Amino acid sequence: MPQLSQIGEIYASQLFWLAIVFALIYFGIGKAMVPKIEKTVDDRNARIQGDIAAAEGARATALASERDYQAGLDSARSTATVAIAAAKTRVTASTEASLKTSDAAMAARIATATAQIESSKTAALAEIETATTDAVAQIVAKLSGVAVDRATIATRVKAELAHG
Repeated sequence: MPQLSQIGEIYASQLFWLAIVFALIYFGIGKAMVPKIEKTVDDRNARIQGDIAAAEGARATALASERDYQAGLDSARSTATVAIAAAKTRVTASTEASLKTSDAAMAARIATATAQIESSKTAALAEIETATTDAVAQIVAKLSGVAVDRATIATRVKAELAHG
């Protein structure tokens, strides 16, 4: 076979060119492309590390802001609680004073009304006694024709009205 017979003649030449091509590929990729890829990877890692550091800083700032916010909120709550307690105390005192004033006024009005009722009752009873005494005197005079002493009739009417 003629193809196999020429292998010995061109074998060294093909190996030479194979070594040159591999060397070109090795140096082309290894010296030209790999540093660019490594630089890109390093830049990317540096950017990621910078972003992580910035995120940690922002997180720390946010946590500090949240602690400040919570402290302010707690302070506002305690201030509001104190203000509410003071307002309740003021309103309770005001209400109690108002109730005492109105209770005193109502007691005075009740006393006045009770006195008026008692005086009206006394006057009504006196009128009833007088009317009854007059009626009994007229009835006795008309039925028996005898004039009875008014003081005696008044005493008997009082006694009967007292017994009901």
